[in-house]
Amino acid sequence: MLLQRWFYGVPASSLHSISGRFRFGVFGRSLLAFGPLILIVMSIGILYTPDIIIPWSAADLTAFIVIGMTLVPLAAAGEEYGVRGFMFRVVGSWTRNSLSGAILGTILTTVLFALMHGSLDPYILGSYLVLFAALAIITWRTGGLEVAVVLHGVYNVSALVLATTLHLDLGGALNGRSEIAGSVLNLAPSAAIVVITAVVWWITRKSGPARTPA
Repeated sequence: MLLQRWFYGVPASSLHSISGRFRFGVFGRSLLAFGPLILIVMSIGILYTPDIIIPWSAADLTAFIVIGMTLVPLAAAGEEYGVRGFMFRVVGSWTRNSLSGAILGTILTTVLFALMHGSLDPYILGSYLVLFAALAIITWRTGGLEVAVVLHGVYNVSALVLATTLHLDLGGALNGRSEIAGSVLNLAPSAAIVVITAVVWWITRKSGPARTPA
């Protein structure tokens, strides 16, 4: 927020949304509408993932669940503000009109952020590309970060808490992303994300991308 204030001279709070604030109504409605679907498809993917089950201590399980329910959503929100918020705005400013800026911003932020996750497996990388492209499109169409924060937060929390509950080797998976072989099940959440993006696009089909406060 401070960087965009310095770069562009716009209010820091404009990074939340076109309303200049975090729209809790949009956040709550998207959480109720889309959160359960993301949780279901993430559960399906986790249940059929052939990962190694390892022993966990009670202290570690408790710690990871607490972290998953408190810090992970904040980390996901921070990534949305940094990538779909600030970086999207910077890249979009390189073009002369809003549509080309949205397209360039979507492509660059999607590819760079996907590669930063450290996996070139086609299934895993493909799931990242779909997720991050969808989040960029949703942010553009809704004029704010609230829906993207919900989707990214539920996505990450579901993965961490479910993996912990099932005693999967979470540390090995996080530290060895480049060595993990994906499967078609990695694309199950991608299908749900595509559906959600289509719903958002349909809702905004007449108004187009939000440019001014409602």
